[in-house]
Amino acid sequence: MRVSFDEMYSEIKRVFMKYGMEEARAAQCARVHTESNLDGIFSHGSNRVARFVDYIQKGWVEPNAVPTVEKDLGAIKILNGNLGPGVSNALTAVDMGIEMARKYGIGMVGLHNTTHWMRGGTYGLYAANQGFAAILWTNTESCMPPWGGKTCKIGNNPYIMALPGDPHPVMLDMAMSQYAYGKLEVTRQAGKRLPFPGGFNSRGELTDIPGEIEESRRILPMGYWKGSSFAFMLDILGAVLTDGIGAADIDNTGKGSCGRASQVFIIIDPSQIIEYNKMVELTRKEIAHIKSSELAENVTSILAPGEDYVLYREDQAKNGIFVDDEVWKTIQSL
Repeated sequence: MRVSFDEMYSEIKRVFMKYGMEEARAAQCARVHTESNLDGIFSHGSNRVARFVDYIQKGWVEPNAVPTVEKDLGAIKILNGNLGPGVSNALTAVDMGIEMARKYGIGMVGLHNTTHWMRGGTYGLYAANQGFAAILWTNTESCMPPWGGKTCKIGNNPYIMALPGDPHPVMLDMAMSQYAYGKLEVTRQAGKRLPFPGGFNSRGELTDIPGEIEESRRILPMGYWKGSSFAFMLDILGAVLTDGIGAADIDNTGKGSCGRASQVFIIIDPSQIIEYNKMVELTRKEIAHIKSSELAENVTSILAPGEDYVLYREDQAKNGIFVDDEVWKTIQSL
């Protein structure tokens, strides 16, 4: 089904306020959830609302907690998220990073003891739309086997890079698996198979059936051993650069998905390096270059990183936002 942006935003805001979140914070988080759906990231928009409420009820998220500065090193700040909502904590971290980047050209914020930030690309776009480049990531609980293993021992550790552009920023938002668990969920709900194998079934066979991968928990690292190593290094760097914890400890917190996670926000002011029009022209040239490739068989177009969300946004802003019928009923019932 489809609903309007305002209807979805108002309903999610109502739910968050009902479960104890102050209005300004509820509005901020509801907007991020709704914008995620608007951009086609349903897994971390409407699909996460009920789970977020469950975490509040269990005390795994403190709905009105705010981050506190523990270390201030000039161009580096370390924050304690105090288990506040991951969305508001992350937006605070980006704002601090932007402030430092304006002053020093670059700013890094390490945020520990925080909670699930929902769609990581939100914060890349937030920085890029204000004229800043961003490199961001979070570590997570173990939800993917290391290459050569059968049991989950590394996180999926979303990684984001974003750059201002015209008319839209260029933005990469990816998990370390071939498909994120959220993508598996959405594909299963739609009764579809994955375009390519995304993990192993319980018999140790590569499969494109999302439900079988969810059941086995043997999701496939992107790039096989390369993705496994990439995820491992993001976990370690996330813990070290925030004075936080990694997957080995997150697994034992008892705080749900990403409970007490460590997140890194590196914000750069490109205007102190390159003239804006030159940056935009360079970006356009590079996008045109990849699009000039001869198309592969059964392919109709080549998309630049982040271009898919622009297409979703244009359609859904005009025609209404898709939401799974049962998910919407659940939200309305909260």
